[in-house]
Amino acid sequence: MAWDEWDQLKASAAAQDSTQMQLNQYPGDQGGGGTRGDLEVSNQGLEAVGKAARDLFNDFTTYSGHARVASEKAAGGLKGEGFALGGALEHVSARWSEQTKTLLDACAHISNHLRFTKNQHTADDSYIAGAVSSIATLDEGFDDLKDH
Repeated sequence: MAWDEWDQLKASAAAQDSTQMQLNQYPGDQGGGGTRGDLEVSNQGLEAVGKAARDLFNDFTTYSGHARVASEKAAGGLKGEGFALGGALEHVSARWSEQTKTLLDACAHISNHLRFTKNQHTADDSYIAGAVSSIATLDEGFDDLKDH
């Protein structure tokens, strides 16, 4: 870029009132099929996440149990033969059990929270439907008064 071209760009920017701030952002709701700023999720999506959490819980319970039992058995055998590695493996096995419980608790929490959320939304939908139908009934009463 030549120096005069740079000067020309600076002059052009100054002429456009460059003292204003411009923020780059996600465009707001454009309506009519445009972008939407709200988070939306379907029941199908929630069910898939809940199922994945339950499957992980069930599978990890089974397989982590196998690993724990095998590690404890190996640690006991090594300790029985006088190897210091047995104590270290026993420590690793204990930590494995603690971490396993943490992961299983998280999976159960996800699954339970999704079940609660689904039930709460069902209750909310029922309440809203009742409130809206009450408004419609009230509106009908006002409409009847207009006719007389």
